[in-house]
Parts: sequence; structure tokens; C-alpha cells
Amino acid sequence: MSDIGTPGGGRAMPDDDEILLADIGRFLDEIDPPPDDLVQRVQFALELENLDVEVARWERLDELAGVRSTATGTITFTVSDLTVMINLTKIGKTHRIDGWLVPAGEYEVEVRVAEQGTFATVADEGGRFVLESVPQGTTQILVHIGAGPHRRTVVTPTVVL
Repeated sequence: MSDIGTPGGGRAMPDDDEILLADIGRFLDEIDPPPDDLVQRVQFALELENLDVEVARWERLDELAGVRSTATGTITFTVSDLTVMINLTKIGKTHRIDGWLVPAGEYEVEVRVAEQGTFATVADEGGRFVLESVPQGTTQILVHIGAGPHRRTVVTPTVVL
């Protein structure tokens, strides 16, 4: 542990450091507690750990980026040579996902929703896909490109719908 200067000019003792760190921890828990579902989100993301996947990154951050969605919005993800753009529309307690893949192609698309299962479709030759009635929850999109030993899987960061 490091010594921290004290107001009286002396040096703090290791016990003082531990007390200070514990106080800071309690303060942070009070003003910015971790989300109640943090453990479930981490477990959901780790389920793909044993797959050979490429993780896409946010292309443009908008009001949906990071954690929670609103009624509608567009998110774009990219990885090397693939762009995934989705538009979310909230319909009651579910969402409609309209998506476009560039370059276009008939790729398999899966939407994983924690504790709700997987919803799958195939993008048309123009790269467009639609999934209706996707439930709320921590969500990832997987795009499977190619087949056999040359098959690639791209996964987006999680979004909470």
C-alpha cells in the first residue's frame, strides 16, 4: 500500500489506507451502484467464449449506445470487412429488428436474448433481414459468413432492449 499524506503533515498508516479505500467503495456503491443484472450480462457475454468469433465495434454512438434502448433507433457495428446496421422499433413489449449487412449477402443472422433464447433468420441477397417479436433483454447479434472450415462468426457488443 502507498503512503498518503495526512492533513497534519504526517504519513498515513496502512490501516488508514484500508479505511479510506473502504469509505470510497461505500461512497461509490451509494452514488453509482453496479446494475442489478451485471452478473447475468457478464455470463451472457461469456457464453460465446469458446466460439471462434470476431467482435464488432460500435460504428456510431447514438442514444442507444452503451446500455439501454428507447422506442426506436439505429445502431451500426463494424468489423474488418463487414458492417451491420440495425434499426430497432419497440412494439408493445417486444422489438422489431430491421437489419442490413454490407457487403450484402445471404448470411445467417442470430439474435441472442439472455434468458429468452435465440431468434434466427437469413439475410436476403441484398443483405436485408427482419426479426419480429424480439423480447426485451440483454441482446447480441451474430452473423455467420460462409460455410465449413471457412465459416466466420461476427458478434456485436451487447445492447439491452
